[in-house]
Amino acid sequence: MARGAEFAEIYVEKATSTAVSLDEGKIKSAQSGSVTGVGVRAIRGAQVGYAYSDDLDEPALLRTAQTAALIADGNREPGPVNMARKPLPTYYQVRTPLADVDVARKIELVKAADAAARAYDKRVKQVTGGYADQTREILVANTLGHLAEDRQDLCRLGVQCVAFGRRNERRTGFYGGGGRVDFRFFEDFSPAHVGREAARQAVATLGAVPAPAGPQTVVLAPGWSGILLHEAVGHGLEADFIRKGTSLFTGKLVEKVASELVTVIDDGTVAGGRGSINVDDEGNPGERKVLIERGVLRGYLYDHLNAKLTGQKSTGSGRRQSFRHAPLPRMTNTYLAPGDQTPEEILEGVSRGLYCRQFGGGQVDISNGNFVFEISEAYLIENGELTRPVKGAMLIGVGPEVLKNVSAVGSDASHDPGLGTCGKDGQSVPVGVGLPTVRIDNLTVGGTGA
Repeated sequence: MARGAEFAEIYVEKATSTAVSLDEGKIKSAQSGSVTGVGVRAIRGAQVGYAYSDDLDEPALLRTAQTAALIADGNREPGPVNMARKPLPTYYQVRTPLADVDVARKIELVKAADAAARAYDKRVKQVTGGYADQTREILVANTLGHLAEDRQDLCRLGVQCVAFGRRNERRTGFYGGGGRVDFRFFEDFSPAHVGREAARQAVATLGAVPAPAGPQTVVLAPGWSGILLHEAVGHGLEADFIRKGTSLFTGKLVEKVASELVTVIDDGTVAGGRGSINVDDEGNPGERKVLIERGVLRGYLYDHLNAKLTGQKSTGSGRRQSFRHAPLPRMTNTYLAPGDQTPEEILEGVSRGLYCRQFGGGQVDISNGNFVFEISEAYLIENGELTRPVKGAMLIGVGPEVLKNVSAVGSDASHDPGLGTCGKDGQSVPVGVGLPTVRIDNLTVGGTGA
């Protein structure tokens, strides 16, 4: 602050991680490691100075602070800052840190998932599996007087299978999950279940017909399909894109941007959720935010910097990958609120369409909302029933237009099993997604079928 910065922040982190990988029925690697470091940020206006160090000795800390302060070029005598610890909520309680669980137990999880996948069907020929966890301890202090500490445990088990059909046809399946949960989580969300579901997906789409192309009625399965909402809508509500005017949602507060059946919520308070946070990486408590309410745009996701520059308050959305990165406004757990129809009622109302059960990769352009998503498991809907599996299906559209074409929302609200990782500006953070069964009319499907 001695050079005239308006705000300064210290972020200290210790992260202990484990990663296990399996291929061809054998453990290929099992690694553990720990990283400790500090990030120092100074802000003047819209200018940000950021420096970090993995050396916590006093001379290194002072050099780091002085480097961050170079963003300002004044000279002043900063006064003392009175620090106050605010009581924080508890949205996850992991009694035994994941870092303290023996690696051998984590290896057994992956082996059990592999065995279950191979036993599911003889057509499953290739299986890869992985387990990863992290115990992350953070401390944040800033010149507003905030002082916050948190321990954030996170784990995930995943399996990918390849099944071979006739004429050397190959289909893949992937499944897994986890969250900010105790290791005992895998007693219920068992590795056997993970392996079988990955194998089921791979086998289920053998013999699939080419996806029909063109505008049609699409029904999304509950849970992981929320990745479409996250990518096509959520990023456009992050305040850095709003402030810079690069989001198509800029300036549309209290305007109708979706069907009245659509209520979008970003919620950092979901118990044990992969994207949940007791406190964000700027020391603010996690929040539940209604972004779109019955089709009307109600709010954006703010970190400290973008809130300050636009006269708003932080929504507890300042997140960073590690001490090496400055925070950005990011989503936590983003989902669509449930409606009042049963999944059966929604399907019965579709004479011809596409049912999307599992999503693959995708991309979106924030400035215009254009998106493309690969569907890894999909089925034709014919006269209200699921019939043949299809392959090569892509969903193509514009985020807000898709929201306006939502014509039915199910009562079967579901979060994803704990898979999501979101990338932005070179940073990755864990996130959650979710939605109930949803019907979207007139959505363009890319495919090679008639």
